[in-house]
Amino acid sequence: QVQLVESGGGLVQAGGSLRLSCAASRSILSINVMGWYRQALGKQRELVAGIFNTGSTNYADSVKGRFTISRDNAATTVYLQMNSLNPEDTAVYYCNAHHWREDYWGQGTQVTVSS
Repeated sequence: QVQLVESGGGLVQAGGSLRLSCAASRSILSINVMGWYRQALGKQRELVAGIFNTGSTNYADSVKGRFTISRDNAATTVYLQMNSLNPEDTAVYYCNAHHWREDYWGQGTQVTVSS
């Protein structure tokens, strides 16, 4: 089991940047994949980016080239660097730990991009 706490959300103008952090209660190296999801008002939750325990990453097409997922050397924090933000990126962003058939979620952090 792992507890996740997100931080770093806020209000930013279009074109700006934010960095989200996801602090885990233990090392994430053994977890199959850590991911960032988002859910906009009235829409389904969608995968934004993921980082596997091998270090490989994947991204949603809508954020490729703008967002970067990474983890710290201590392997207890996952980051999402978001650049060139636009109003369509407005959503609650959730950190996820997926390990075999189990999923763990943080409480979410709001990101609002003004035009």
